Amino acid sequence: MIRFENVSVTYEDAAGPTLRDVDLTVPEGELVLLVGPSGVGKSTLLGAVSGLVPHFTGGTLRGRVTVDGRDTRTHHPRELADLVGTVGQDPLAHFVTDTVEDELAYGMESLGLAPAVMRRRVEETLDLLGLADLRDRPIATLSGGQQQRVAIGSVLTTHPRVLVLDEPTSALDPSAAEDVLAVLQRLVHDLGTTVLMAEHRLERVVQYADRVLLLPDAVLGTPAEIMAVAPVYPPVVGLGRLAGWEPLPLTVRDARRGAGELKERLRERPEERPEERGPAGTPAHPAAARDRGPAPVLGPRTPDGPLPARPAPGGRSFFRRRRTSAPPPTPAPAAAAPLVDVRRLAVRRGRVEALRRVDLQVAAGETIALMGRNGAGKSTLLSTLVGMVAPTSGTVRVSGLVPHTTDPRTLIRRVGLVPQEPRDLLYAETVGEECAAADADAGAAPGTCRALVTELVPGVTDATHPRDLSEGQRLALALAVVLTAAPPLVLLDEPTRGLDYAAKARLVVRLRALAAEGHAIVLATHDVELAAELADRVVIVAGGEVVADGPTAEVVVSSPAFAPQVAKILAPEPWLTVEQVEEALRA
Repeated sequence: MIRFENVSVTYEDAAGPTLRDVDLTVPEGELVLLVGPSGVGKSTLLGAVSGLVPHFTGGTLRGRVTVDGRDTRTHHPRELADLVGTVGQDPLAHFVTDTVEDELAYGMESLGLAPAVMRRRVEETLDLLGLADLRDRPIATLSGGQQQRVAIGSVLTTHPRVLVLDEPTSALDPSAAEDVLAVLQRLVHDLGTTVLMAEHRLERVVQYADRVLLLPDAVLGTPAEIMAVAPVYPPVVGLGRLAGWEPLPLTVRDARRGAGELKERLRERPEERPEERGPAGTPAHPAAARDRGPAPVLGPRTPDGPLPARPAPGGRSFFRRRRTSAPPPTPAPAAAAPLVDVRRLAVRRGRVEALRRVDLQVAAGETIALMGRNGAGKSTLLSTLVGMVAPTSGTVRVSGLVPHTTDPRTLIRRVGLVPQEPRDLLYAETVGEECAAADADAGAAPGTCRALVTELVPGVTDATHPRDLSEGQRLALALAVVLTAAPPLVLLDEPTRGLDYAAKARLVVRLRALAAEGHAIVLATHDVELAAELADRVVIVAGGEVVADGPTAEVVVSSPAFAPQVAKILAPEPWLTVEQVEEALRA
């Protein structure tokens, strides 16, 4: 169905080819997963299939790409539209109409399908993707995850023979991601649709792939073959490598079957009680912190070794010391006022009650993960904290200020937000200019922002235009712009969207360092692995209300949707990450 013959793609002013000598064949009815670090050419390869590369993106394509016999060099994207359906990383760039139902019908109208066929397919797609309740909603009022489902649905209605998907689950909550992947699997198995998909969250998708293409070397093999040698792999594979399992598991179910011996080894070591352990080794409760003192955070590893540990707040010593006499009583310190204080918050947007009766307090040095299904109100809550949305009722205070009534020039020194769409923060012509402006705005030393960009995504040059970056690189640049000012409160909306595992590990290092310095971090995320590695608390939002708020281990382990892979494999033991298990075995 798809044939690459010695394909290389070079963009103007690039130091070298983005794709080099790719030679592969994808037969009809297969799901092929593209994996590799950010910026290795996954989006370029997908664009070459749809004809967007080079007809829309520019650059030079050498070699030959054919889709069902059509040469993409001589067939423009509009001449492939009946054959290839494409969903890019940015859903907003995909939309043409204003409402959900119109968007689902637009592609079929362009192909001249009969109205009766269009109506039937729209209804089928609304049901398949759980969009029926949103059919009349303006697209601009949807959450990022809802928009992503609409973008996928608008392609599915045309019934293409080839689907090209770039990060299709990046903004979806775990349940919605499973629904979308189940639909794709049905298309592949039942209708013979060929799917090419790039995705960084391998824990979600690798078990569905027929074959995996590892870039930049364009090595094609089965998921088991590629995961055994790939530099990027999901936690279930990492745990299998650590435990020496053969064959390597690709699913939680496979790993659980072989985890008995590993569980026994973990039970044999002396350890603190589960209720005293936080998400990555930190005490979960203030009482536990007082009794046991600071414990190291066991986080991800980089090629240079383990990431630096962050001590837990509070505590005198890791072990209690026996005393011959009782110590003199000391007065309890006064509780510090929370950096964020939200009381009975309600927000209404038109007919939609986005938030209701929300209470949330965040202390300095605390990291909180907001989780919940798409459209639950997470982004709205972040917007109220940065003053972009005014409460309908209730109160919001950040560092004692009321955000929506505070001068933005004052507020920007207290709170910084990285939105889901990083381009909203980027306006300069080059990365170098963007970083220089961020340093000047924050009053930081020249080069501060540039150093952060290099730390998060090495290899990005100053002369690169932000629009020419990959989605993950663009997000890293927006993160660097906000973190340059190092405000006391940092808000992140889907901060790992488009980031590979290495870039995510570097982000975790930076955020832990900020928290250790006393900055509060609130991140809205569907990345359960990130929450397990980083968050002290998890707050689950549903229908605009807070339905759970507690230590990470307590909240996520009991949740089928939000539990990380390691927790599912080793349940009921309280381990959340591969790094925790590795540290425990080493101890």
